[in-house]
Amino acid sequence: MTKEEVFNKVKDIIVDQLDVDADKIKEDTNFKEDLDLDSLDIFEVVDKLEDTYDIEIDTDTDVSTVSQLVDYVLKQINAKNKKDDKDKNR
Repeated sequence: MTKEEVFNKVKDIIVDQLDVDADKIKEDTNFKEDLDLDSLDIFEVVDKLEDTYDIEIDTDTDVSTVSQLVDYVLKQINAKNKKDDKDKNR
């Protein structure tokens, strides 16, 4: 999974779930300042990402930009994949 793939999925989810114009979503886009999203909006995005990638996203994680969320999701995916690989080798 690449950063670009995760970014595109995050972007798609924001557009689909929150009806945000796709052109407004860049890596440095701030959820609150640029998109005027509140914590419930962000929760919807996080919930969908958890379902999509079968990962857990800590609700205490401080992410304010799309790039920070993408990096965090990618980190969680990689950690899950390492764990899955380790479990398969047992």
